[in-house]
Amino acid sequence: MDQLLMNAAQQLENQLDSEIQKLDNLTVDDIDAIREKRLKEMKARQEKIVIWKNNGHGEYSELADEKEFFEVSKKSENIVVHFYRDSTERCKIVDKHLKILASKHIETKFCKVNAEKCPFLTQRLRIKVIPSIALIKDSKTKDYIIGFTDLGNCDDFSTDMMEWRIAQSGAIEYNGDLLTPPDEKKRQTYYNKNKTIRGKTYDSDSDDGLDD
Repeated sequence: MDQLLMNAAQQLENQLDSEIQKLDNLTVDDIDAIREKRLKEMKARQEKIVIWKNNGHGEYSELADEKEFFEVSKKSENIVVHFYRDSTERCKIVDKHLKILASKHIETKFCKVNAEKCPFLTQRLRIKVIPSIALIKDSKTKDYIIGFTDLGNCDDFSTDMMEWRIAQSGAIEYNGDLLTPPDEKKRQTYYNKNKTIRGKTYDSDSDDGLDD
């Protein structure tokens, strides 16, 4: 074990030495090229932000019907859509967190749909429990957050926890640790194989079914 640790440390030290050497050998032309590349990236990002804002990104909005949803799908690559029902109290908790995240992740369209008013869309996306969140990337539904199972089976989870769970799908840009849930006190729940982060368990005793 000691030898393995020493080998790992040596590899890390060699990588650091290599990076330092690259920096030491940079010429003025190299630095100018790096600066120009960075400026192009910043310009491209700013252009994207303008497009995103024009498409309603940065705000958490309600979609009136299926037609509006499909229009949004044509314009936005990343979509987080909350299927709610007025009579389900937990939907208000979801609203609170998604409103915060919408302003933080302008690269993604955050919206909600009344499941009772959009039966075709609800059936097409196989929504059976309310609240449910469909996570869409590149026009494909990558994942679902069904009820609060993946959020600790409690109502007081943090916005960071919701952000971490959404990030598992790739629907938002995330720089945190995808392997470690932010809510440390609930960590054991998330490592339970029967309640995976991929949303395989669709039922929850405390969530409402559409057939109620």
